[in-house]
Amino acid sequence: MLKGKVLIAQGGGPTAVINQSLVGAILESRKFPGIEHVYGALHGVSGIVNEDFLDLTKETTANLEAVAATPCSALGSTRDKPDAKYCQEISKVLKAHDIGTFFYIGGNDSSDAARIVAEHAEKSGHDLTCIHIPKTIDNDLMVNDHTPGFPSAAKFVASAFAGINQDNAALKGVYVGVVMGRHAGFLTAASAGARLYDGDGPHLIYLPETTFNMNNFIKDVKRVYDKHGRCIIAVSEGIHDAKGTPIITSLMKNVEKDAHGNVQLSGTGALADLLCDQIKDKAGIKRVRGDTFGYLQRSFLGCVSDIDQIEAREVGEKAVQFAHFSGKKHGTVTIHRTGNYAVEYKLSPVSAVAAKTKVMAKNMINKDGNDVTDTFMKYLTPLLGTGGLPTVSRLDRNNTVAKILAKKKK
Repeated sequence: MLKGKVLIAQGGGPTAVINQSLVGAILESRKFPGIEHVYGALHGVSGIVNEDFLDLTKETTANLEAVAATPCSALGSTRDKPDAKYCQEISKVLKAHDIGTFFYIGGNDSSDAARIVAEHAEKSGHDLTCIHIPKTIDNDLMVNDHTPGFPSAAKFVASAFAGINQDNAALKGVYVGVVMGRHAGFLTAASAGARLYDGDGPHLIYLPETTFNMNNFIKDVKRVYDKHGRCIIAVSEGIHDAKGTPIITSLMKNVEKDAHGNVQLSGTGALADLLCDQIKDKAGIKRVRGDTFGYLQRSFLGCVSDIDQIEAREVGEKAVQFAHFSGKKHGTVTIHRTGNYAVEYKLSPVSAVAAKTKVMAKNMINKDGNDVTDTFMKYLTPLLGTGGLPTVSRLDRNNTVAKILAKKKK
């Protein structure tokens, strides 16, 4: 049962809709008469350890709704990856402040932190309810059909590639776009979301779920270029060879690593540059350009899916309801698709999600490993929201430009 003091924190990479989950949890918590205070921890778990809290109990609904509509983590986030000792410190602070319920909004690492904190509370006799609220643009949380943050990021990626397609058709050449996704390729696959006609880009899509072979890659590029006079390529930052080694490490002499020891993938822009160099050298194509989307796709203000906003709000609300009514002490809110397109929410064991990674199903990727299938497109399309892609609605659906150009040639 929800009572006493509530603490909410946000962890990991921001999204366009993460604050919807925050505000959903705050407003829903404040409905229960047994709640004394609703606190927010600044900068995730590091704010808990440092006892850096904001009292959100009496914040106006108007202000909170303004926050909900704002992208990126309003409370601030953290890349701290808590181990058992770190989580013990978190538990001590929660107990010292008499926190009865802890909601942690985040992805894989955040769910694992919530699991450890919950287990430590059980061992120490702390009467704590701990609920993980899902969030990640990578869409890689197990059990969930999809994860809040992904639909809006996918909408941005699809819209960006729609614009790139028009640009590349006007000034033909080869374009390489590197998209986030270390182990899961959902976001890169979303680049196909705006294709309307045969010959539209991206013409090639490479994902970390398949093995990347440089020789086959060059052959694919040359084949598409010879056919269309141009080629647009979407590449996941996590593409790897048959041994599982990230392609960027095989092409670079000096590889950067992040605070967790992970190889720095798309953040440097190196992968796009290296692939462009390979195309120039081995395919003999002169006009080759590359971009790394990086942070752009995470919290882009102009491409937010309304479905994503609604569901991000609802997982925050459901977390509070599960904490009060489910009879369970701990868990993670999970999203399950039903019917043509609807969702239901369940409280699943945190252990089913924590520190695990969901990847794309085999039937979502073509047999050559260089494109997506209709199965993926059917999965993706409803998530983009009502009205689909704003860029697509303004495109020339009757292909009038092509017809005019064809007349000119005659």
